[in-house]
Amino acid sequence: MVSINVNTMKGWTMIIITGGTGKLGSAIVDRLLDRVPAAEVGVSVRDPARAVGLAARGVRVRRGDFADPASLATAFEGAAQVLVVSTDETGPEAVIHHVAAIEAARSAGAKRVLYTSHQAAAAGSLFAPMADHAATERRLEGAPFTALRNGFYAATVPLLLGGALETGELAAPADGPVSWTAHADLAEAAAILLASDGRFEGPTPPLTAPVALDLEEVAALLTDLTGRPIRRVVMSDDAWAAGLTDHGVPAARAELLLGMFRAARRGEFAAVGPDLETLLGRPATSLRTVLAEALTH
Repeated sequence: MVSINVNTMKGWTMIIITGGTGKLGSAIVDRLLDRVPAAEVGVSVRDPARAVGLAARGVRVRRGDFADPASLATAFEGAAQVLVVSTDETGPEAVIHHVAAIEAARSAGAKRVLYTSHQAAAAGSLFAPMADHAATERRLEGAPFTALRNGFYAATVPLLLGGALETGELAAPADGPVSWTAHADLAEAAAILLASDGRFEGPTPPLTAPVALDLEEVAALLTDLTGRPIRRVVMSDDAWAAGLTDHGVPAARAELLLGMFRAARRGEFAAVGPDLETLLGRPATSLRTVLAEALTH
């Protein structure tokens, strides 16, 4: 039996974070607990058993599933702010689930809804998740909200390397500069905004690392970090997608992932700005640091 903090006093000033056991959500909770008492923090999670550690720290843990609006009403009870952490889904289902969380938060009386969006959120993006973010942002309008226009997660880069460390070739489709930004920095920024009761109205400026790097520059970083030459090799879109499907990736998934490269070479992820570092009060974590840490694990 999981021990859960079930204090349900009306009028509590609660900050609720969805996906509190996920990679980004859990990091946001950790940073938020540095700034506000645990009694003012709640998480909405699909499996409360995974949040027993948070409950032990005094965080209110309740089951909340985007596909079950009734559960969200309970999870969001007493919320002053709700941070909706975007799901890993893509397409109409993702937007439906995000909107369910937004509507449940407002029905629960939340004064502000925050949402982890993306710097490239746009209906016409060549990368499908960006259109989902844009559609969700449109449904946030009409009441106080903050859409966190996060930079592209730097943790994606190790997933793009393939066999580069073994073959010496970083082989991928043509790309463009991307504002690779660390999860830890974005989590801290979200916590700062939650603790300050919302510093931005509407979409934020791009919350990114200060530089954008393409895969040619990533290969140079890897060369420096490993002491072995890593060469950037540009593949055709079709050849790269075929390589994925040959390894069991569904064709639709391969096509979606190709959209990331197409969007990057159109410059959709190239924008950078000072706002993340201003929020943090320190330099943002570099991609070099992220890669160095990944290489040690």
